[in-house]
Amino acid sequence: METTETFESLVRAEFTPKSTYLNTASNGLLPARTVAALHEAALLRAEGRPLTPLYEDVEACRAAYARLAGVPATRVAVGASVAAHTGVIAASLPAGAEVLTAEDDFTSVLNPFHVRGDLKVRSVPLERVAESVRPGTALVAVSAAQSADGRIADLPALREAARAHGARTYVDFSQAAGWLPMDADAYDFTASVAFKWLLGPHGAAFLVVPEDFGGLTPVLAGWVAAEVPWDSCYGPVTELAHSARRFDLTHALFTCAGLRRSLDLVEELGVAAVHAHDVALADRFRAGLATLGHEPVPAPGSAIVSVPGLGGRQPELSRAGIEISNRAGNLRAAFHVYNTAADVDRLLDALTG
Repeated sequence: METTETFESLVRAEFTPKSTYLNTASNGLLPARTVAALHEAALLRAEGRPLTPLYEDVEACRAAYARLAGVPATRVAVGASVAAHTGVIAASLPAGAEVLTAEDDFTSVLNPFHVRGDLKVRSVPLERVAESVRPGTALVAVSAAQSADGRIADLPALREAARAHGARTYVDFSQAAGWLPMDADAYDFTASVAFKWLLGPHGAAFLVVPEDFGGLTPVLAGWVAAEVPWDSCYGPVTELAHSARRFDLTHALFTCAGLRRSLDLVEELGVAAVHAHDVALADRFRAGLATLGHEPVPAPGSAIVSVPGLGGRQPELSRAGIEISNRAGNLRAAFHVYNTAADVDRLLDALTG
């Protein structure tokens, strides 16, 4: 576990924001080591050198994410988006299957089930998901932390309810992976993008599947999904990968070159330390809001704080050098490793005026 001094020194060495950046729920900042790796990857292409190191980066990313998720690397697929991973899961369901979702969850977790047209998609308030699982529910799909307001799903209750009724579970950790400890093995399917709390570039998203693949068909499989990819570039793939790599999409090599270093940093910092840091800042902001007479959306233990009615102040805050989000009229602040108590206080001071 990192000491406070080591944690702070690592962060100082990697991040030099030019603003008060409180918008990780949209995009995480890139560490210096990641920027350097992206530059080197671009030079490989520009100078015509072998790209072998970039393919090695893909496998290093897979292994690092597997460690964060608490599963073997053989259960991790590397793709491009949560929506694509959701689409593979949606394609596996029989016509008429019921999918239980949370109201107003992020679109990438929901829409592939809706566009099927022959599934029964049922939405309930987040706090009622577990109690709403019923006989005949085929899949429960939910984000671990809500994008709009940071509310954390009661995942243990959801898991137990799903097991009691024979339903599968699908959890999107995009707004949680990197600051909230993951236990992907507790669910049938999990996914996450890498450009938020995992501090990576855009273009990569991970999918964790069961050892037996959970009945999924790799409907998006191309040559990289083969057991021997370089022998499978022409004609149909005759032997799919024996691991979750059968669900890989063509790899974003530059992205993975940078992401490998971002994931290294997350591991060096330690998710437990990141969680403590991020949530402490969010709690400081919540306490300050109370003194100003503002009440955020209840989301205890979350690194995301959403304040109803203040979203319209986003443009003026941005002009003042404070980057936050406006989501459905709410001001959304998201705290991560590069933020400090001074950042929180600056935002509170700006909201006072």
